[in-house]
Amino acid sequence: MRTFGLMKGLPVISEKSGEHLGAVLDLVIEGDKVLGVLVKKGTFLKQAQFLAIGSIISIGPDGIIIPTSGCLERNGKDKEGFTLSHHSPLAGKMVLSEEGDSLGLLNDVYFLEEVGTIVGYELSDGFFSDLQDGKKVIKPGGPPAIGKDAIIVNPDTT
Repeated sequence: MRTFGLMKGLPVISEKSGEHLGAVLDLVIEGDKVLGVLVKKGTFLKQAQFLAIGSIISIGPDGIIIPTSGCLERNGKDKEGFTLSHHSPLAGKMVLSEEGDSLGLLNDVYFLEEVGTIVGYELSDGFFSDLQDGKKVIKPGGPPAIGKDAIIVNPDTT
């Protein structure tokens, strides 16, 4: 299990050539799955490319290994789905229970890197509350309903 916060900025390296292909920029999410990551390539144009979660060989503390540069798809920002902080951002959106209770603001996601299944949402109640009580993590009981202004989840209470 991994959070996106630990992946952001990691270098993406080709296993075949050992070439540095870019750095992790954002996560692409659809429902309760992580489809892949956006990889920032270059320093001037900062072209984002999409890397499917299934193309990743391994994710370590110092980098992500993929088979070849051919795994990166051009125009990553045009990929369908939501991201945490770029186009269609989810971070900072209000998270509500199905009963209408406010759970907090989405800060990060926990997911299984092998298959991309989201297993938890890290929520914030604000800076001072986070300092005092820490951030909370909820397990989803199913796929969320993601809207323009809020994310509605059914927290798993087991």
